Amino acid sequence: MMRHYLDHAATSPLRPAALEAMTEAWRQIGNPSSQHASGRAAHAALEDARERLAAALGADPSEVVFTGGGTEADNLVVLGGAGDPATSGRPDVAVSAVEHPAVRAAADALAGRGRILAVDADGRVEAEALASLDAGVAWVSVMWVNNETGTVQPLPAVIEAARRVGASVHSDAVQAVGHLPVSFADSGLDAMTVSAHKLGGPVGVGALVARREAPLSPVTRGGGQERRLRSGTVPVALAAGFAAA
Repeated sequence: MMRHYLDHAATSPLRPAALEAMTEAWRQIGNPSSQHASGRAAHAALEDARERLAAALGADPSEVVFTGGGTEADNLVVLGGAGDPATSGRPDVAVSAVEHPAVRAAADALAGRGRILAVDADGRVEAEALASLDAGVAWVSVMWVNNETGTVQPLPAVIEAARRVGASVHSDAVQAVGHLPVSFADSGLDAMTVSAHKLGGPVGVGALVARREAPLSPVTRGGGQERRLRSGTVPVALAAGFAAA
C-alpha cells in the first residue's frame, strides 16, 4: 500500500537541497566563533546561510538570529521583550487567545503581565481587543497564520493598534512562510519567528528575525553568539539546511 504523508503543518519532509547542504557542511570542522582557519571557514558558511535566509525572508542579514527552533524564538520575544517590570515602564505582553503554546505558555509565565486578546468566531483578533491596548504593553504577539485552522490574522490592524500605544509587534510566521508571500521589510513587524522543519528544512533550527533596535533582552546567558540575544554554538550544518530549504 502506498503511504501518503499529509501532516506538513506539524513537520515537512526534508528537501533534497537541504540534505545536500547539510551533508556538505558536516564535512567541515570548526566552531564558527573560533579565530583559526577552521573556525573562520565555519563562520563563513554560517554567514552565507544567514544571508541566504535573509534574502528569502526580505530581511537584512543582521536581523536574523538563529535559534534552536520556533519555540525558542517565540520565548525570546515574549520573555525577553517583557524586560524588567520595575524599570521598563511597560511591563505587559499582549498575545492572542489562539497563539501556539510557545507564545501562550510564555505569556502565562509572566505572572499576570501576559494579556490575552480575544478572537472572533473565525479565530481573528477582535477590533475591541486591539482597542484595549495601552501604554503598559511592551510587545504585542499575534501569529501570522494559525497552525490548526489556517486563519490569517489581520496583521496591519494589529500593527496599527500597537503603534498607537508605542508597543512593538511580533508575529509567529512559522505557518506563513512557504504558503504566503512573506517579506519582513514590508511587513511592518519588529520581529517574526520562522522554523526550518515546517518548510522542508531540518528539525532543531529556527530563527528570530528582529530589527536591530527592537527592545529585546536575552533569556539565557552564555557566550552571546547570536547578537548577544541567543547564546550557544550555532549548528552550521542545520543553518545551511534551513537556508537551502
